[in-house]
Amino acid sequence: MSVDQASSTERLHVDGVNVLGAISPRRASDFLTCPLMFRFRTVDRLPETSSVDAVRGTLVHKVLEDLFSLPAAERTPERAQAMLEPTWETFVAEDPPLLDMFAAAEAHSSEAGFQEWLRSAGEALARYFDLEDPRRLEPADRELYVETLTDSKLLLRGFIDRLDVAPDGAIRVVDYKSGSSPHPDYEAKALFQMRFYALLIWRTRGVVPKMLQLVYLGNGEMLRYEPDEADLLATERKVEAIWDAVRRADEERDWQPHVSRACDWCSFKAFCPAWGGTPPPVPERRVRRGDAPPRGPRWFGRLRRWWRRSR
Repeated sequence: MSVDQASSTERLHVDGVNVLGAISPRRASDFLTCPLMFRFRTVDRLPETSSVDAVRGTLVHKVLEDLFSLPAAERTPERAQAMLEPTWETFVAEDPPLLDMFAAAEAHSSEAGFQEWLRSAGEALARYFDLEDPRRLEPADRELYVETLTDSKLLLRGFIDRLDVAPDGAIRVVDYKSGSSPHPDYEAKALFQMRFYALLIWRTRGVVPKMLQLVYLGNGEMLRYEPDEADLLATERKVEAIWDAVRRADEERDWQPHVSRACDWCSFKAFCPAWGGTPPPVPERRVRRGDAPPRGPRWFGRLRRWWRRSR
C-alpha cells in the first residue's frame, strides 16, 4: 500500500460512538508477525528509515494510480515509463531525505544505485502491462479509504488500491504488490489482507466482492480468490481475536518479540532483545483497563496456534 495505515490502541470517538480502537490489515499483519514490532510502530511510533524496496513500491503504485487519470487511449507502456521520473521528482521535492537512501546504497557495491533502482521500477511497470490492459479498464475508485464498525465497536479501516465495478454490480478488489508472489504455503497471509478489504466493502456496501485480485509486479503473476459470506464472517472473527490479543498485550505491558525472516528488514532490530538490543520504556497505557486478562499459556502462542488451525 502506498499510504501508511495507522492503527490505534487508544479509545476513539467516531460519529459520537465510543470506539474500542482501530485496526487496519497492515497493523493486524504487523502484530501477527511480531507483537514487539507492532508496539514500536504503533504504540511507541518510533521513526523508521525508508528502504529502497519500499519506496520503489510506492513509486510504482503512484504511477499506476495516476495512469488511470489519463484518457483510456493514453494508458500505454510508453506513457507509464515516461511518468516514472517526474513522479520521482515530485517525491523528492516533498521529501528531500529520500535521496540519502542512494548515497548509502551506492557506498556498498552489493546494493543498487539510483539508476539501477529506477530501471527496476520500470521493469515492474512493464510487467503490469503483461497482466492487464489499462485501456480496457475504468476503475470505480483508486486509493479508496474505507472504514466500518464491528458489533463490538472495533473500527476496521484501510486503503484499497483499486476497486472495479462491473455493469452488473459485481465488485473486484485489486491490490498491487511490487514484490514477487508468495509460495503457496504463504498465500494465506496475503489473502487475509484481501479478505479484510472484502469485509470492509461488504459491511459498507452490502455486497460481497466477486473477486479479490493480487497483482505481483515482481514476477508478473496474479493471485485471485472468490470470497463468500462465510469467509468474511471468519475474517471478522480473526480480526476480533487479533484485537483482543493487542488489548491483552497493552494491559500486561507484554509485547513479545517473534524471531522470523522479517527480522532481516526490520527497522527496529537495534532495540529488540532477541537481537541483543534494549527496548525503550513502554509508553503509558493507551487503552482503559478492563477486566483482568486471563492467565495461563502466553496469549501470543495461543493466537498463532489458533490462526494456523483456522486458515
